[in-house]
Amino acid sequence: MTHAATTKRAIIYCRVSDKKQKHDGDGLHSQEHRCREYAASRSYEVEAVFHDDVSGGGDFMKRPGIVAMLRFLETQAHDGYVVVFDDLKRFARDTIFHLKLRQELATYRATVECLNFKFEDTPEGQFVETVIAAQGQLERLQNRRQTLQKMKARLERGYYVFAAPVGYRYEKVEGHGRMLVRDEPRASIVREALEGYASGRFQLQAEVKRFLASHPEYPRDRSGEVRAQDVTNLLKRPTYAGYVEGRNWGVALRKGHHAPLISFQTYRAIQDRLLGKARAPARKNLNADFPLRGAVACGHCGTPLTACWTKGKYLRYPYYLCPKRGCESYGKSIRRATIEGEFETLLHQLRPAPRLFRVARAMFEDLWNQRLATAETSRSGLETELAKIEREVEQFLDRIAQAQLPSVITAYENRIRQLEERKIEISEKISNCGRPLRSFDETLRTSLDFLANPWNLWASERLEHKKAVLKLAFADRLTYVRDEGFRTPDLALPFKVLAEIGCPG
Repeated sequence: MTHAATTKRAIIYCRVSDKKQKHDGDGLHSQEHRCREYAASRSYEVEAVFHDDVSGGGDFMKRPGIVAMLRFLETQAHDGYVVVFDDLKRFARDTIFHLKLRQELATYRATVECLNFKFEDTPEGQFVETVIAAQGQLERLQNRRQTLQKMKARLERGYYVFAAPVGYRYEKVEGHGRMLVRDEPRASIVREALEGYASGRFQLQAEVKRFLASHPEYPRDRSGEVRAQDVTNLLKRPTYAGYVEGRNWGVALRKGHHAPLISFQTYRAIQDRLLGKARAPARKNLNADFPLRGAVACGHCGTPLTACWTKGKYLRYPYYLCPKRGCESYGKSIRRATIEGEFETLLHQLRPAPRLFRVARAMFEDLWNQRLATAETSRSGLETELAKIEREVEQFLDRIAQAQLPSVITAYENRIRQLEERKIEISEKISNCGRPLRSFDETLRTSLDFLANPWNLWASERLEHKKAVLKLAFADRLTYVRDEGFRTPDLALPFKVLAEIGCPG
């Protein structure tokens, strides 16, 4: 009798529950080592080893290692392989799929052998096997329930328990355990994307997608793309505003322990835009190529000037022009360099004399105190509104206790959720109300720097800085007459007062 006829051929199957056990532990190698020793003790010839790092519950056809093993058996001309594994629980932890997998292996005339369980082809042996498989399923379901209970309890305490969103990572923090912390530079990228969509800088989700894709640090899917659905999910996450919730577990929105990337007010603005309740500013006000567009009016008809690029023989040229039909300046171009150069000259003329800064300090201090007083009044109004909302929530809770129809209860619960979100928004406003971000001296220094020379801020490359100059230095649109220049501007109050003080006559 030949060696091939007497030696049984075997394959080994090993499994751990997740990738972490695969990388952090030695489970797969330990299982394979014990299975090889078992095979050697019975003179089996091991031809292949198959690994899995997924849960043993559910359909075995979703386990890559099992699928590869079945394909191996299907392609082999030789029948009668022995499938060796370490423990019955490594085979399957779901009774139905345990039995189905046994039937699938039987179609290839493969037998199974386990290091700590003896399979017997008797009614009693099959009964014991089924009981042990059911016990494995019970343990898996109990472990899952216990894990979910712990996760829910931690979520109720304000800790995020799911996979870390882009912009955060988990880190052990003393007194908190594992919790979300900022993950730079992704956190700053996400924050800019969210604030940009809330403000209207990005009008469409497609623009947010392009912005995220422009940063190599932002994660992609397997095909190297930023998916549209990922952008939608990003915009809908209250986690970025510092809040957690678990709707499927009945955990209402609540303040989280992690640091927010955006304010809750910004989060609400994003949700309003997603629901179509808010519109983004018109695109024409966002063009960095023409910062004066929309801020300067035609001196003949009063229509805000538009702007465009025109194509020459070799180059493109930027122009401003009046878009109003019937106006004597309609369609007549004004070189960008001309109008913006004259505007910069106008800014240089706004520099007040140094002796006027003492007056300016007194003015700002009066305004500062007035704003603080107004903030206290606003705070009182917000506290009154908050108390009213809390009473409404109590009333809806009483109605839920008395309601019978599930649809009515659901409607009340949705209304309570809306009120709770409004409470959060008002609470955030109260915490910020009357609390300046910087001291009076710091703010004064910034203000005086701007008053001393507003051109310095205009010289910035950032469009928002240029828009700030137009808003802070002038009370209304500037008026420009083609071939003549700017008319006398309507200055903002600080510059107007300083001008009047500087020219008392």
